Amino acid sequence: MINEVARLIKHEADAIQNIPVSDQYEKAIELIEHRVHQLKGKLVASGMGKAGQIALNIATTFSSTGTPAVFLHPSDAQHGDLGVIQPNDVLLLISNSGKTREILELVDLADNLHPDLPIIVITGNPEGELCQTADVTLFTGNPAEVCTLGLTPSTSTTTMTVIGDILVVLMMKQIGFTNADYAKRHHGGYLGDKSRRQAKQPNK
Repeated sequence: MINEVARLIKHEADAIQNIPVSDQYEKAIELIEHRVHQLKGKLVASGMGKAGQIALNIATTFSSTGTPAVFLHPSDAQHGDLGVIQPNDVLLLISNSGKTREILELVDLADNLHPDLPIIVITGNPEGELCQTADVTLFTGNPAEVCTLGLTPSTSTTTMTVIGDILVVLMMKQIGFTNADYAKRHHGGYLGDKSRRQAKQPNK
């Protein structure tokens, strides 16, 4: 079993190292900064199933690091929650297949509410229908799932998470986010205490 654990870790690590690096990341950051920090909109992240859980994590991490973001469940969007979307927002949509029905429907619904909202897509299929509507496409590299059946979202969600982390860190640097800024948004717990202590240190 120890050898199997090592093999699985290597599989996941290789998938991360093989995420394609392109100028799409720079375009994504420019788009988010313009819509959220200049036009005072927000990032609206969405995905279905496991991809939705990744989208939720990305949204909350963005919010805690100075870029307002919300998670919108694509099914709930069809029952009124679509109203959270405003004219200056930017959509971050996650779909490994690039053709998730609920996400494609969300694109149409959002466009009907506020036409021409910019869209950033994280996907394992850059040729998918979803990417035809995207302003920015961030490709996971479409790694094989570590799941023994090759079905359960596992390695694909790992790469999605890493891409989300990259976007968050790049945006923090772009806006000059500090320990003091972090402390204002994260009052409780160990991280809140640590950020306040670091904010009081010189050159922090």
